[in-house]
Amino acid sequence: MSQPTIDLPAKLLLNLALWRNATTWRIAFSGGLDSTVLLHLLADLSKTEPLPALSALHVHHGLQAAADAWPQHCQSVCDALGVPLQVVHVQVQSGASLERAARDARYGAFVEAIQANELLLTAQHRDDQAETLLFRLLRGAGVRGLSGMPRERVLGRGHLLRPLLDVTRAELEAYATEHQLTWIEDPSNQDRQFSRNYLRHQVFPVMAVRWPQAMATMARSAGHLSEAQGLLDDLAQIDLVGASTVSDFDWLGLPSLELAPLAKLSAARQRNALSHWLTALTRLPDSDHWSGWDDLRDATGDARPIWRLAEGELHRSGGRIWWLSGCWLRIPPSAGAWADPSTALVLPENGVLTFTGQIPAGPLQIRYREGGEVMTLPDRGHRDLKRLLNERGVPGFARGRLPLLYRDTQLLAVANLRGLDGREQEGWHLHWDPLSEDQGLS
Repeated sequence: MSQPTIDLPAKLLLNLALWRNATTWRIAFSGGLDSTVLLHLLADLSKTEPLPALSALHVHHGLQAAADAWPQHCQSVCDALGVPLQVVHVQVQSGASLERAARDARYGAFVEAIQANELLLTAQHRDDQAETLLFRLLRGAGVRGLSGMPRERVLGRGHLLRPLLDVTRAELEAYATEHQLTWIEDPSNQDRQFSRNYLRHQVFPVMAVRWPQAMATMARSAGHLSEAQGLLDDLAQIDLVGASTVSDFDWLGLPSLELAPLAKLSAARQRNALSHWLTALTRLPDSDHWSGWDDLRDATGDARPIWRLAEGELHRSGGRIWWLSGCWLRIPPSAGAWADPSTALVLPENGVLTFTGQIPAGPLQIRYREGGEVMTLPDRGHRDLKRLLNERGVPGFARGRLPLLYRDTQLLAVANLRGLDGREQEGWHLHWDPLSEDQGLS
């Protein structure tokens, strides 16, 4: 019988030491070898150690008929270990890469499930890290990609941790054999059309004949590159300080940076700073698509360039770059009558409107710009709304979302714009709280 070569429980406890104050440890449980060992280790440790509450999460992708039996297998394993199980069914979107689509669906389910002060544990190991490094190297990844899978990162409202990255697949197999564990063998893991499977079954065995320590040394290289990426992140934070200035339109709730401090940096430092900033917002573009940044940066003053990325767009306005996603990329539905101005008005896909001070006489309506609007101002007479917005430097992307208050055909106010948002002499103002990124737009 095979014996484990290391004290896995002790190593796992050491790797989890900083996370013992979490309310819950959730185990991403596919039912395969790796996650079965992780689940068994934690369930066994919980008998003698004061660990956070344990629970398991199984994501059912529905990509093959054999997978329909896996939730029941996972349930029986969890029942035997006394660990509650949540099964989540996801819809995998069609696309060029089934592997990526399945991963996106899986991590989407993780984000939905994880709560504040909770930890999601996944069972990737050292061999997976080496495969990731080679896979990304063959795709031309930079330092960030070649640093491999991070040991921990923010995930939704909680955190994700990979506590087995310094453990080999052979060590997991030895533990499973010693404890007579049973697990699912996913038939797709043998399919060589998937790049990772090809590397695992065709490439690494050949490499191991010539270089037996290839997995270990490649995983070590990923660690070195992760350290280098940490230094690049430190540099990015230094470079972003000068660009993270206050804007007159911070109330829009959108991430933005001042362009001029970025443009003074070298091209490499620009890409590094922007990559760091964009990581929390979207998947990063490959090197061929960074020309979109050049076009955005170098556009003439009156242009309205847009750099379209995976999860949103970067716009340039007022000497700043702005990140837009979700509802900000769509025209808001019509608002209509404000039946009870004494209560807040929820605008479909566009935030909330309220009055401060004395409410003007009605009937009142909320509309959006269509062009040609005229507003009457004290001491200035009739003024074209477009010119008024230009005077205040309102970003172009926000103009179609600015709530306009009407009484019949008269434009009374433009929300949030000083001097246009109400009547000082009548003692009222129109306030708009737009939807923001942290309200689930991306």
